[in-house]
Amino acid sequence: MGNQLFQEARRFVEMAKDAGPESRESAVAKAKNALSSAFANSTFAEQRQLQEMQQELDQIT
Repeated sequence: MGNQLFQEARRFVEMAKDAGPESRESAVAKAKNALSSAFANSTFAEQRQLQEMQQELDQIT
């Protein structure tokens, strides 16, 4: 099954990347919250991927 919080964070980041201008701010906020929740409960390898996802979010805001 894998790390559920990690999977959720990935899903929210993808949603934020696909969000239109009118909903992007809210989608990014949700994605950042999901990333924060996932980070503490992830392996080192997952944490590196989460950091990459954070960078992707930073580029769209």
